[in-house]
Amino acid sequence: MIMISPQDEPAPGNTKVTRRDWINLALQTLISDGIESVRVLPLGQKLGVSRSSFYWYFESRQDLLDQLLAHWRDTNTKSIVERAQRPAESIIMGVMNVFECWADERLFDPRLDFAIREWARRSDDVRRAIDQADNDRLGAIRDMYRRHGYAEEDAFIRARVLYYMQIGYYVLDLKEPVEARVSHLAAYLRSFTGQEPSDADVAHFMHFIAAQ
Repeated sequence: MIMISPQDEPAPGNTKVTRRDWINLALQTLISDGIESVRVLPLGQKLGVSRSSFYWYFESRQDLLDQLLAHWRDTNTKSIVERAQRPAESIIMGVMNVFECWADERLFDPRLDFAIREWARRSDDVRRAIDQADNDRLGAIRDMYRRHGYAEEDAFIRARVLYYMQIGYYVLDLKEPVEARVSHLAAYLRSFTGQEPSDADVAHFMHFIAAQ
């Protein structure tokens, strides 16, 4: 039997709006309009509920903001770390595991990451959260390279090249069709690993792309 937390149930007298509805709308607002627009009253108006609904689920606006950061950590950072730590037969397979995050926005949402980085310009606490996330992501990718025999400095630099290239790709808002990008998959893998991918390696990732 699935146990439901009281906080996940609709507020009394309001059977349509849940805690998840508030968080989802706050995330959408953060991404589209920035952190200053994540306010209780405007969110409630969009949801068609009163402020009392908000305080049924959250102690304060800061509580909601903390939940947004927690969601970001549990998706964007957790996905990269988990895939970098996933067992792989080769470094090429390891890198392709991480590539899954760039290919599936359910794993890594670049718009949310950019919105959090913009938020960090206004908050020292969020800046520290960003710095910790970058360190955690880089550390997991570096350790992946080390497990596959790369020396400490080489693993560190390769992790930086792989991660910073992808984040820069998002920051520059480059518009490139997925088909065009994956057509260079073998060259990317050579660049990030120094090894030649097999046709089977490339086919493995293409199968992942096709399944999205």
